[in-house]
Amino acid sequence: MSNKVNITETVLRDAQQSQIATRMKREEFADILETMDQAGYYSLECWGGATFDSCLRYLDEDPWERLRFIRSKVKNTKLQMLLRGQNLLGYSPYSDDTVRAFVRKSVENGIDIIRIFDALNDVENLRTAVDECVKAGGHAQGTICYTISPIHDFDSYVKLAKELEAMGCHSICIKDMAGIMSPYNAYELVKALKAAVSLPIYVHTHMTSGLGAMTYLKAVEAGAAGIDCAISVFSSGTSQPATETMCYSLKELGYDVAVDSKVTKKINDHFKPIEEHYVATGELNPTVLKTQIDALNYQIPGGMLSNLIAQLTQMNALDKLDECLEETPRVRKDLGYPPLVTPMSQMVGVQAATNVLTGERYKNVSKEIKNYLKGEYGTAPGEINQDLVKKVLGDEKPIEGRFKDTIEPEIPKAKEYLGDLAQSEEDVLSYVAFPNQAEAFLKNRKEKEALVVSYTIEEVE
Repeated sequence: MSNKVNITETVLRDAQQSQIATRMKREEFADILETMDQAGYYSLECWGGATFDSCLRYLDEDPWERLRFIRSKVKNTKLQMLLRGQNLLGYSPYSDDTVRAFVRKSVENGIDIIRIFDALNDVENLRTAVDECVKAGGHAQGTICYTISPIHDFDSYVKLAKELEAMGCHSICIKDMAGIMSPYNAYELVKALKAAVSLPIYVHTHMTSGLGAMTYLKAVEAGAAGIDCAISVFSSGTSQPATETMCYSLKELGYDVAVDSKVTKKINDHFKPIEEHYVATGELNPTVLKTQIDALNYQIPGGMLSNLIAQLTQMNALDKLDECLEETPRVRKDLGYPPLVTPMSQMVGVQAATNVLTGERYKNVSKEIKNYLKGEYGTAPGEINQDLVKKVLGDEKPIEGRFKDTIEPEIPKAKEYLGDLAQSEEDVLSYVAFPNQAEAFLKNRKEKEALVVSYTIEEVE
């Protein structure tokens, strides 16, 4: 049995998403990419998740160009992304045609590994993305979203793992987005999965509850092939365990870890002033760095917690945080115990906050929750509260069959609408994923290009 442990570095995606709500600009990491490429990481998680949305919405960056830039600097290390199955990088399902085009273009633009998950662990929401990733020559990593509830147990996870293997996945990830998997459960679950399937098992967790590093050690002891870590200055709290600490511990225990500590020191030194900047601006709230033992009860993932804190702060309602956290598991139960991962984490979190701030449960219900109750997001893991269904849907009937099969292909209409605003298929896909943000970005880009041309002509004259 191999004692090699692969390390995935998350500072470019999940670490900064969990701690600073995905606000890291390309210029802040551009100069360290070549050094990161020499560190000995198995992969760099650098794309997907909320990075795509954030580039368009907040950073005035083309997410596809960001990926191509990273690929141009990183020659030896695999690039990895997180994909929400049929929801891609958005918050609602897309047609199969769009899913296939997006996955294919992700691989063409430089992604090697696509970690594909569904917020409900509904395998039918994974099938198209996995199939296209394999066809495009990418590494399809099927994902088990780990959660604790009356309806989730090891048997259900083993069943899902077998389905992922049969689907053609190259590896499996246990995604513990809330940092609630105990060391004991990590050991037992990795063992159970390894006995059931022949694929490598990767483990992803957060330090939210303080368990993460211990959980990783036991997962590795049980035979996990790799773990996700964050360079120390952006580690812990709602982020991952520290890369340097985990590598040091694993090497001391005799495991084969390729990461070079001299190089990780250079990487950490690079990110220190960046972290200090976000602390100074208030974008990195110290609350997300603390151990949140209540996470074991509320199961709130890191990104969800940092976003909830940011939203309540903007509304001058941070004093309601504890009430919102207490309401979250009640909303989750009403919805049939979905794992709290994007988009369900945002949907449940927003609904919990709305219930608290309006002073009445389900007085206002989001469009997304209504669509979920209709069945647009797939099959709920457990029984949905039928009183809630009646209150929200009234006489409207839940849909029959798979909602994704009723969606018209989005790309042809998007192409026609954008006209010469879109310079590539990637531009069209950006618009399909985030219409308002992408259109604003593309218009802004066109205006900038016109200014540059005008300026150049004036200079020549």
